[in-house]
This record gives sequence, C-alpha cells and structure tokens, in this order.
Amino acid sequence: MNSHGQYEQQVVWTVLGTDIGPLFLAATPAGLVNVVFHASDAVRGKALERLASRLGSEPVEAPGSPLLAEAIRQVEAYFAGERHDFDLPLDWSLISGFNRQVLRELNSGVPFGSVVGYGDLAARVGQPGAAQAVGVAMGSNPLPVVVPCHRVVERDGGIGGFGGGLETKRKLLALEGVLPEPLF
Repeated sequence: MNSHGQYEQQVVWTVLGTDIGPLFLAATPAGLVNVVFHASDAVRGKALERLASRLGSEPVEAPGSPLLAEAIRQVEAYFAGERHDFDLPLDWSLISGFNRQVLRELNSGVPFGSVVGYGDLAARVGQPGAAQAVGVAMGSNPLPVVVPCHRVVERDGGIGGFGGGLETKRKLLALEGVLPEPLF
C-alpha cells in the first residue's frame, strides 16, 4: 500500500524501435497495458504521467522485465513479418464501457490482413448506427497495434482517422498486405 492507503500496481515500461518509429510499451502483472506511438521524450513523459495517475504507481523503466519480454518479442516479430496475431495477456484497466466492448470485439474478430468499417464494428457489438462512437473508441485505444485499430476504415473505402497519424496507419495496413507499400 502507498501512503494514501491505496494498493499500488507495478508498472514497467520500455521504448522499442520499430519500422513506424519508437513505440512506448508498458505492462502490469495483469498484462500489456499501454502502447504509445512516436515515443519522443515529450510523448513518453505524458504517457508516464497518465499511467501514474490512472494506475496509482510510478512506472519504472525496465526493458529487461519479464512483464515486458513476451510483448517485446511479439511486437518485434510482427514488424519483421513473422507474426500475424498477438497472443499476450492484456490489462484493460485504462478503458471501460462501450469503448472496451468495441476494442475487445476488434481484437478478437478482425484478423491480420483484413479491415472492418466503423459501422460494421458498431453492429457487431449490438449498436448499429454507432459508427461515430466506434471512432471515439478507436481514438481512445490504449493498446494500438496489438489491439488493431488501424484495421478500422470508412464504409466508402476511405482510410479514416488514426491517432498515430495516417502515414502510420498506411504503413501498418501495408505491412498486413491490405494496402500497397508507400512509395515514399
């Protein structure tokens, strides 16, 4: 317990270099809890503050932690084209309600190399007509790449938005064979 009588949760983190730039990965004993794109010092600092606030303990940089080892291995294999599915324990504590429901459906029901429309995903969770709410859920995804919000696109074939930037979304979809490799 901490000085406020709250139970503290161990949170460990590292930054991993990838083809889409540095990814911040954080884990708890329950599983991978956060992935953040473009992990510059400033971005990483905000992520660490948010995690400390939400989880009640200061995250510790620990790239060799057993809590991160499998996530690092699987993310590296994904970017090397050697892995299509993530098989990791996930800590869903940073998201709840409808957003969690949508992200869990996305995680289990939209495989590598495929895409789904915002409206279709809304219908899958029993909320037809909630396409905009699905967009909000994608924007609040604490586990991008692993929970593949990049696979959600517009009904008319447009790429849609993406918290990591459209170039990052294009690269991820190209990696999965959905789009051709960007020319530049």
